Amino acid sequence: MPEQDQSKEEKNFYLDIKAKSKAFFLKGLNGYDWGMQNRLSNIFNPKSGRTVMLAIDHGYFQGPTTGLERVDVTILPLLQYADTLMLTRGILRSIIPPTFTKGLVLRASGGPSILKELSNEQLAMDVEDAIRLNAAAMAVQVFIGGEYETQSIHNLTRLIDMGNKYGIATLGVTAVGKDLVRDAKYMRLATRIIAELGAAYVKTYYVEKDFETVTAACPVPIVIAGGKKIPEKEALVMAYNAVQQGASGVDMGRNIFQADDPVSMIKSVRAVVHNNLKPAEAFEMYNDLKKKK
Repeated sequence: MPEQDQSKEEKNFYLDIKAKSKAFFLKGLNGYDWGMQNRLSNIFNPKSGRTVMLAIDHGYFQGPTTGLERVDVTILPLLQYADTLMLTRGILRSIIPPTFTKGLVLRASGGPSILKELSNEQLAMDVEDAIRLNAAAMAVQVFIGGEYETQSIHNLTRLIDMGNKYGIATLGVTAVGKDLVRDAKYMRLATRIIAELGAAYVKTYYVEKDFETVTAACPVPIVIAGGKKIPEKEALVMAYNAVQQGASGVDMGRNIFQADDPVSMIKSVRAVVHNNLKPAEAFEMYNDLKKKK
């Protein structure tokens, strides 16, 4: 039996302080369970409400992508600057040190390679493996308008159901096929469908015209994909414009690990996303950091 409270001091119930219940800091996610919110807090920075995700999952359909030929050489030096990693369970187990304690987003769909129809994906891992690997979220590709659209949506909803059971978030990723137009109208359609079906947050592409309507119409956080490699200054402009227009961060891969100086680039992207550093200043920061190295 515990010992009786022997303290002679008068108890203080702080009757003059009203009890508070703060809303969760991420858009649209106040109704989620504590465990889910805790995991999302390992993806998004609670102070800025944003994230710099480092995407290195390209190999699941592309093979050894340029810059990812040796993940142990090119990516491990970047880990300390990323808020979270988006990757496959194979790379996680074989290369990433278990001392990495930030959020992990596991690629959970797959199937076809770049040699086949990419929309013909299936779920490629079980939620129990995500639990074993201490994942904060699982990512699934959704091909709105693609040949296997319905199949990819079913992959999404099945993964959401499995993740909700154990408090693991689902990231719905909009996959734009070669025949689909990347404009705000399409992005509004795709991101809204993914959010309506229960994804905790959505990854999509940035579009220069009316992107703020995409983030406004989506009831949960949006992060933008970095996409193909573009000049460093342009990538910083894209990141800045996206977060200023309502995005909750970036999920960049090639625009970081294929940069002339990946460490300087991820540091500069962080300054844009978390500190609202303007693109010209961020590009100057990038060049200064590169010179010092």
